[in-house]
Amino acid sequence: MSVGWQVSLAALAAAVLVACSDDGAAPQPSPTTSSPAPAATSPTTPPVDTPAPTRTTPARTQPLVLAIHPTRAAQDIDITTARSIVRGTLKSWRGFQVGSLRRAQNSTNTLALVPASAAGPSIRPLTVAGIDPFKDPAAYPLRTAGPQAAADVIDLTVGGDVMLGRRVATAAARTGDVSRPLRAIGPQLASADLTVVNLESTLSQAGTPQQGGDSFAAPPGVVAGLRDAGVDVLSLANNHVGDFQQRALLDTVRLVRAGGIQPVGAGGNLTEAAQPVIETRAGVRFGFLAFNAIGETPRATATSPGAFSLRMPPRTGPLNEADLAAVTRAIQTLKSAVDVVVVLPHWGQQYTHTPVSAQRTVATALTEAGADLVIGGHPHWVQSVEFPRGKVVAHSLGNLVFDMDFSQQTQEGVLLELTYWDKTLKAARLTPYVIGSDFSPRVVTGTRAEQILADIR
Repeated sequence: MSVGWQVSLAALAAAVLVACSDDGAAPQPSPTTSSPAPAATSPTTPPVDTPAPTRTTPARTQPLVLAIHPTRAAQDIDITTARSIVRGTLKSWRGFQVGSLRRAQNSTNTLALVPASAAGPSIRPLTVAGIDPFKDPAAYPLRTAGPQAAADVIDLTVGGDVMLGRRVATAAARTGDVSRPLRAIGPQLASADLTVVNLESTLSQAGTPQQGGDSFAAPPGVVAGLRDAGVDVLSLANNHVGDFQQRALLDTVRLVRAGGIQPVGAGGNLTEAAQPVIETRAGVRFGFLAFNAIGETPRATATSPGAFSLRMPPRTGPLNEADLAAVTRAIQTLKSAVDVVVVLPHWGQQYTHTPVSAQRTVATALTEAGADLVIGGHPHWVQSVEFPRGKVVAHSLGNLVFDMDFSQQTQEGVLLELTYWDKTLKAARLTPYVIGSDFSPRVVTGTRAEQILADIR
């Protein structure tokens, strides 16, 4: 979507009579008047056909979206107030001033009226009476003339770093449920058609710990919990999947796959580690690639296990152009086979909201090669989200499950919840949560949500 697309409020007001009607249904034109009966004719005159009464087909309609800046928290508005905004009789609401789409994309206190066909991930839709215009377009009450929504709505949710070992595992074991930290947020994850997270640990201790007390191994039983939470794809391209050496890495890949989840980013050799995962939902093919730029886990080679890797600042040296070329070639190949390419990098500097410059350099190369979504991890804090040409680059979603309870920022994160209409990305929502003392993340709203999202801005 072009950020320069502007909506004239006056023009919209003229087009949205349906949005302001009492029942939300399009006004129906009167039936056309049937033609008068023909005059009597002689037997030799051919009969005249009388047209049957007809009814004009009502114009197609689409949702008229109330949109705010993508880093504002979720908002719901009642239908009476929403219709007042559409009519132009209400110019502000809860501190938001009604304005243009461009302004809503760049200002955190603007509310825009946007036809669904012109909307994209760089705005956040409000729900009206609890109904989301992109998740449930047919039921959404505000309408305007335009193309109807796609038949298939597909929700993709991506979460941050999940570490189910160390103190997380100890606390969960006391309850007899090794997957307990996932239970609170599980319904949020499972509600999507496709869910992806980064597993920041091995599932085996078959080797020698490589990072001392920072070697992470979770009980193999957590795979069932991840699957119960709706996780479909696990990125293993990170600096901890190699914490217990080669055999443990291979055990982890095998256990994830045996548990009904697709692993990506690590394997027995470079071919396996670089192999994408392809998942199809409603006929739309989603392809996933993952790479590790932090080190510590060995680089996969033609003959040895490890992670698909890219050397770049700040941890593994200057940006290695050969590594970057290998990743972009993999993206180009994948792009020819799928509709949506998702790249999951493990990169960046820990404990900062600011991406290092190399992240933006690499992200540009990835999107130019064909990546539609670039969603990173490792910093343990949330970082900025960008929307280049209708794509999404999320530098870090923060921790999803971790025992880093030494700071507020390491206990906060966001889910990236994306909605597609067929192959087209229509919305990208950032859903904040806070990790509790039991290491379980729980979605937050209101002031706390706004505080977390402010760090992304």
